[in-house]
Amino acid sequence: MPDPILSLKDVRLSLQGNAGLVNILHGISLEVQAGETLGLIGPSGSGKSSALMVMGGLERATGGQVQAMGHDLTAMDEDALARFRRKHMGVVFQSFHLIPTMTALENVATPLELAGRRDAFDAAKAQLEAVGLADRADHYPNQMSGGEQQRVALARALAPQPEILLADEPTGNLDGANGQAIMELLFGLSERTGATLVLVTHDPGLAARCSRVIRLEDGRVSSAQKEAAE
Repeated sequence: MPDPILSLKDVRLSLQGNAGLVNILHGISLEVQAGETLGLIGPSGSGKSSALMVMGGLERATGGQVQAMGHDLTAMDEDALARFRRKHMGVVFQSFHLIPTMTALENVATPLELAGRRDAFDAAKAQLEAVGLADRADHYPNQMSGGEQQRVALARALAPQPEILLADEPTGNLDGANGQAIMELLFGLSERTGATLVLVTHDPGLAARCSRVIRLEDGRVSSAQKEAAE
């Protein structure tokens, strides 16, 4: 079997809270193969989103090792992590995280401009077309519905053509119809681009679309739920 595109080995995460140090992840180990779609499920507070953020270097593990595409993320400083994400990863958040003072087109073009792409706006326009928002390119986030904002966020994540796509509850703030539309876009675009997809979800339908599902409980992998989704 080839080397995994993502690997967590005995990863621990502790964060300082109001009541002191809080242990969130307790020695998580898992591997993700290139091209795989992996769903992370579990109750609220189980560590799903934290595990995803550690995979993307958005949270720094306090123990263990995180590797992506053969690179040790735990050994990188913040600048190196930002460069690595910009080149290899796309991240979609539940709360969209669009820049409110930028149009849809500008939001999607921003990571491409940061990467030095001369065709940033042409590529951004093409990606907006791919998610069905060509006619909303000049609109600001507050002029768009939640479903449209999530499509812009998805376009922004996919525009640099990342090898790894991380999605944290991508349908969590959407109604049923918009959630279904985002789900179809997410898996369709991932399949067409060949990107490895890891997503956190409470939605059984979304988890069922993944080639494999891992359940987390109390910051640990629950071995009873590691089988592939039917």
